Amino acid sequence: MVLAVRFHELGGPEVLRFDDIPLPEPGPAELRLRVAAIGLNRAEVNFRRGTYIDKPRSLPCGLGYEAAGVVTAVGPDVTGFAVGDPVSVVPAFSQNDYGTYGTEVVVPVAAVVRRPAEVDPVISAAAWMQYLTPYGALVDIGGMRAGDHVVVTAATSSVGLAAIQLARLVGALPIAVIRSSDKADAAKAAGAVRVVVNSPDLVPEVLEETDGRGADFVFDAVAGPGVRDLARATATGGQLIVHGTLSGEPTPFPGTEGMRALVMRSYTLFEITRVPERLRRAERFIGAGLASGALRPVVDRTFDLADIVAAHEYLESGAQVGKVVVTVGEAS
Repeated sequence: MVLAVRFHELGGPEVLRFDDIPLPEPGPAELRLRVAAIGLNRAEVNFRRGTYIDKPRSLPCGLGYEAAGVVTAVGPDVTGFAVGDPVSVVPAFSQNDYGTYGTEVVVPVAAVVRRPAEVDPVISAAAWMQYLTPYGALVDIGGMRAGDHVVVTAATSSVGLAAIQLARLVGALPIAVIRSSDKADAAKAAGAVRVVVNSPDLVPEVLEETDGRGADFVFDAVAGPGVRDLARATATGGQLIVHGTLSGEPTPFPGTEGMRALVMRSYTLFEITRVPERLRRAERFIGAGLASGALRPVVDRTFDLADIVAAHEYLESGAQVGKVVVTVGEAS
């Protein structure tokens, strides 16, 4: 038997339960791994509440997109991986089908990337969702280049900090938008060339930083009516990319109000992780950045698996700067 974290009803962190389940066996195109660390994401919060884009089909249900660990069993047709290999799991599946919250889990081989033995599992578990999300939108799809100005909202979230680092890696100039000035230092440390506390001054500050032209990219996690101001801060021909809905409010299309020539699109990282060749490119790009130290995952706090409820409570509080990671036994 192995331990799995599941929920038997929708709701807050308190619905998470520890269930003993039979040791799962990997089928075709699957691997089983012993989990050392789990990266937590707001997607999992929304999934257990039933408010995510992918809703639970049946209960009880597991959850979790990211983990680092060691392969303990290989499916019958799987090549390229062997028992004992250190690996990481990236978001490339539905949580209805697979999950990473447990001591040993089965995952699709298409969602597994290699983890160098010298890379700490906590760092590896913290890395992939946060870097894959902006990499796909800004680098793979958007074509961000050196000298581009990039506005990043929710800039001290794990994804926001990753977007700032990625922008600096390619020579772009990130402008961080945050809710509270007490997190400004974290945004600056990640590489932001300017930090804007979300206020009526957002548009003039962005225009001042960009010599009146506006940002080439806006990478927005908030959505809602605030996209009107973000559009006003976007350069003609620029891209406003909405990848989250933290506001919970309806999102207008602002281009029609002033007939601005800009591109506005929604985005999810599944556009990258579910296309093998794109995921392999991302793996090489992000892996090189991690190896060189140019990409430095920010881990706010770690919890033991036994404290998974407290970990979710903390994640929902919004107090963190960077990633929340859960360790399983002795992370190795």
